[in-house]
Amino acid sequence: MKKIKGDTVNWGVLGVGNVCEVKSAPAMNLIPNSRLVAVMRRSEEKVKDYAERHHVPKWYTSADELVNDPEVNAIYIATPPNAHLELTKLGAKAGKPVYVEKPMARSFTECREMIAVCEAAGVSLYVAYYRRALPHFVKIKELLDGGSIGEIRTVHINLKQILTPDVVVHLENNWRVDPMIAGGGYFFDLASHQLDLLDFFFGPILKAQGFASNQAKAYKAEDIVCGSFVFESGVVGTGNWCFTTCKVSEIDEITIYGSKGKISFETFGKGEFVLERDELETMLFQVDLPHHIQQPLINTVVDDLLGQGECPSTGISGARTNWVMDRLVGREGRF
Repeated sequence: MKKIKGDTVNWGVLGVGNVCEVKSAPAMNLIPNSRLVAVMRRSEEKVKDYAERHHVPKWYTSADELVNDPEVNAIYIATPPNAHLELTKLGAKAGKPVYVEKPMARSFTECREMIAVCEAAGVSLYVAYYRRALPHFVKIKELLDGGSIGEIRTVHINLKQILTPDVVVHLENNWRVDPMIAGGGYFFDLASHQLDLLDFFFGPILKAQGFASNQAKAYKAEDIVCGSFVFESGVVGTGNWCFTTCKVSEIDEITIYGSKGKISFETFGKGEFVLERDELETMLFQVDLPHHIQQPLINTVVDDLLGQGECPSTGISGARTNWVMDRLVGREGRF
């Protein structure tokens, strides 16, 4: 079933900041039956500059004007999370499907409201968890589903990063560590990708609990989180995230343990992973990642809107990730 009028997805983008330079928006002109027709940013100077550099026909400084442009039939929200709910309401009111950046919102409560307004308006809602469509993660899912490491027992996330001087110096401009804008700190920004990816592999998490703290007190948000979770499928997981560690402790690793082997990979690194099995040679899988990293997922959104396929990252799945994060940091119903 088609979800837009016409045979081409005509995108309008709200908030053309850094994520729209290479990762996402430029890909909209490279996908068949997809065009980037309008962009919006409050700064006239910046939005005009973006439109000229990326050859976008129209630009606006008003979200209302872009959303109600009759040529635009799909909305991409590329703003910080505190604006996601209100802009989703705006898109839904105009009867236009919404593709929203991650994390989906600041809290599960806001996510539920976004889902409700889109369902009431009869429009689709997608979330930019693009790792669900990247080739090496799709391959990992195929191996897991095919039993390559046997029955899945447990999964462990280990992410440690240093506190860079740049974060502290430019703190007033870093919305990612302002809970009122982002919902939390780097945990919400980065761990959301990891938890959503595990949802893609194993299905929904049914139980989650954790501890969060602001140890270094360099900013307002939590800087360390430790937790455990249980998937509907029976897989048990743990995670440890710290964003104020030392250089020698930096790590980005997820390991999935099965009854016959294990798979290890970086979430934010190269397009590769390692498969190890008992009494068999270790295998390294490597793929080239797309220049526009969101292109494979945006392609599925376009196919879904045109009735030619299905997008693996929806408002429902995106909200589940917020539900888990809320519980891991103990902030249910904060906003």
